[in-house]
Amino acid sequence: MAAPPPASAACRTTGSTCLRPLSELLGIPLDQVNFVACQLSALCAALWFRTYLCPGKTSPDVRHAFAIVFGIYFVIFCFGWYSVHLFVLVLMCYGIMVTASVSNIHRYSFCVAMGYLTLCHVSRIYIFHYGILTTDFSGPLMIVTQKITTLAFQVHDGLGRREEDLSAEQHRLAVKVKPSFLEYLSYLLNFMSVIAGPCNNFKDYLAFIEGRQTHMKLLEVNWKQKGLHSLPAPSPTGAVIYKLGLTLVSLLLFLTLTKTFPVTCLADDWFVHKANFLTRLFYLYVVMQASKPKYYFAWTLADAVNNAAGFGFSGVDKNGNFCWDLLSNLNIWKIETATSFKMYLENWNIQTATWLKRVCYERVPRYPTVLTFVLSALWHGVYPGYYFTFLTGMLITVAARTVRNHCRHYFLSSKALKAAYDVATWAATQLAVSYTVAPFVMLAVEPTISLYKSMYFYLHIISLLIVLFLPVKPQAPRQRRPRTLNSVNKEKAD
Repeated sequence: MAAPPPASAACRTTGSTCLRPLSELLGIPLDQVNFVACQLSALCAALWFRTYLCPGKTSPDVRHAFAIVFGIYFVIFCFGWYSVHLFVLVLMCYGIMVTASVSNIHRYSFCVAMGYLTLCHVSRIYIFHYGILTTDFSGPLMIVTQKITTLAFQVHDGLGRREEDLSAEQHRLAVKVKPSFLEYLSYLLNFMSVIAGPCNNFKDYLAFIEGRQTHMKLLEVNWKQKGLHSLPAPSPTGAVIYKLGLTLVSLLLFLTLTKTFPVTCLADDWFVHKANFLTRLFYLYVVMQASKPKYYFAWTLADAVNNAAGFGFSGVDKNGNFCWDLLSNLNIWKIETATSFKMYLENWNIQTATWLKRVCYERVPRYPTVLTFVLSALWHGVYPGYYFTFLTGMLITVAARTVRNHCRHYFLSSKALKAAYDVATWAATQLAVSYTVAPFVMLAVEPTISLYKSMYFYLHIISLLIVLFLPVKPQAPRQRRPRTLNSVNKEKAD
């Protein structure tokens, strides 16, 4: 989910104007009010969907049809005629799905989806001046692009590759029959994820629609050893209530903390020219913390909507508790307590990171890290701030890994030293993340350069010195590509 553009005067063209008084009362752009209204409506629709259109009472085709109708309605409500872009992309890629050979279906789908998304990003920013004259319809388009490419690669795995050349995960997710038009539309445009995601796997979605999802996950557990003779029926009610509680807290923080410390504060004359360095450091951290609640709100509410419909069951944890985190996009506790860049990124926008790994990192023959970075940047958009963030993040990640390899083992001899190390690395991680992601929310070049100049480019300089002068310790080679059945058999033969 990309950072939203500046408040748009063209919000008038989207959604229902009946929400305008609420927008003016809260001081929130109308398109954001429309988004919340749609997601709350989707939550109610999800509860109705699970209660009255459950698999035991309703055929899969009917469930697909209702999911599509609700999804299309919500998209049109939120984005007006801009939703045409979404429908055009879906129809073009279904044409590829039907006509392209299985050996090329993933390439054509990827090029068309990413190409169309990039053209829309460029038109919104450079033709319409940073989104000021147009509604931000890029969010749903980004989610649909993920799903189109995910499905295309999984169809290619199922129909165009030998089973022994697939990893265990690719084999599990491979699609061996091309989806029907109804299934394709339902997967891409269903009301549960069309507005805010997250991306999910086609086989998981189809199993949910057909009522097989929870049984598939529960069969992985040996219930007879627990003295149970039949599979239980997990209820998402507890998970939904918990996630709605998190969204309420996030909303309150957005209406208070985010409004008190807007990102525009970082371009104020006081911050850039008058505050001392430590004050700027602390203020940057506070402002970046204040920018998080909108993401926590959007992603957690989207997760709750899917769970309310009965989608998202992931199995049973080691304590025997039912888990509903198959579609979770973040882990707030691990984000806020992260003691490394890696830990932070692994728990932020989880489904997008998984998508990048499955369609790019594990598949490209050369330069996987660089190409994954390029894909991530293009997918997010063409705001210059995104590229500042990704380039800075790559440098800091390398520097942090180097420091960790040199220093961490000195602090493992006692609990006190380990605790001190954890506190120090937590503070360093939080400050580094704030420094790195500031351009992501500022978007433009001028305020980004102004911010970094006021901070003396301190983290860029420190990271560069570490990379240049601290010797790199040799590490055990890490396996990038997943092991395939063919490679396992070859190892056994050797």
